[in-house]
Amino acid sequence: MRVLVNECMGAMNNVLLKIEDLHTYFFTADGVVKAVNGLDLKIGRRETLSLVGESGCGKSVTALSIMGLIPQPPGRIVKGKILFDGKDLTQISDEGIRRIRGNSISMIFQEPMTSLNPVFRVGAQIAEVIQLHQGLSKQAALNRAVEMLVRVSIPDPDKRIKEYPYQMSGGMRQRVMIAMALACNPKMIIADEPTTALDVTIQAQTLELMNNLKEEFGTSILLITHDLCVVAEMTQTVAVMYAGEIVEYTDVVELFSQPMHPYTIGLMASIPKMDIPVPEDRKLQVIPGVVPSLMDLPQGCSFRERCGQAFDRCHQENPPLINLNPGHQVRCWLYAE
Repeated sequence: MRVLVNECMGAMNNVLLKIEDLHTYFFTADGVVKAVNGLDLKIGRRETLSLVGESGCGKSVTALSIMGLIPQPPGRIVKGKILFDGKDLTQISDEGIRRIRGNSISMIFQEPMTSLNPVFRVGAQIAEVIQLHQGLSKQAALNRAVEMLVRVSIPDPDKRIKEYPYQMSGGMRQRVMIAMALACNPKMIIADEPTTALDVTIQAQTLELMNNLKEEFGTSILLITHDLCVVAEMTQTVAVMYAGEIVEYTDVVELFSQPMHPYTIGLMASIPKMDIPVPEDRKLQVIPGVVPSLMDLPQGCSFRERCGQAFDRCHQENPPLINLNPGHQVRCWLYAE
C-alpha cells in the first residue's frame, strides 16, 4: 500500500502543467467563438509536448490562456483549471500572474520582429526581464544578458547586445527571443511556431539549440506547430488539436507508427514523400474541406463533415476521448466499444 501511494505521489510530482476542461471563449457582436472547448492536457517536468493542428484549431489561444494574455474583452476563460506546479493560474490575481509570466513560464512567439520592441536595444530588452524578476542591478542584468547571448550561440555578444532588432537577421532575432525566454531559468517554455518565419537551415539550428538548452536548463517545452517533421525531431508526447479539442493524444513513436484518428491519418498522408523515382501519377494528399467556424460548430463530431468514415452517430454525438493502448487516447466513435 505504501509503495502504491509513493508511486502515485511521484507521478503527481512529475506533472508540471495540467489543464482540466479548459474553455476559452471570445464574445463578439456576431456570436461566441469557442476557441478552446473542453481541453485536457498535461506536461511533465523536462518533457516536450507538441500541440499539432491546422490554423484556427485553438493552439495559440491555449498558449495565451496559460500565459494569462487573453484580451478581456472580448475573450474570457469561462471554465476549467490551469494547474501549474500545483497552482491554478485561473484563480491567481493579475499581479500574481505577472510574477509567473516571463519568470516561471516564458513564451517564444511566432514572429520575433513583432515581439521585440524596435526602439530599444536587444540587450536592454533582455536585461529588463532579468531586472524585473531577479532583482539584479542594471549592469548585472546586462552582464547576464551577454551570458545568455553566448548560450544561444550569437557571435560577438558584447557588440550584438547594443544593436536594435532591425539590425539582426530573422535567425538572430529568434535566438534573442530564446535568450530572453531562458534568462530567468523558467520551468516551462511555450514555443508558438518558433521556426515558421525561418529558412530550413536556420530552422534546424534553432531546433537543435532549443533541444540543447532544454537539457541544460531542465526546462519543459510546449511546442505549438503544424510541422510534423519538427514534431518528430523535438517531441516526446503529441496532442493533436482540432476545432478547440484534443482529438488524439499519445507519445511521438506511437503517433507516427500507428495514428488512429482520421484527422491525424489525414495529416500524416499529406506529408510529401521523397521516393526516387517519383511515380508519375502521385498526387499530394489533402484533407477535404476546412476547419469549421468556431462560432458555429456542427452537432456531433466536429470533424465529421471532412471524414470519409463518418456514420450516423458521428452526426448526433460528440465523442469523448477513448483510451486505446496505454497512454493513447482518441476522440472518435470508430473505437467505441
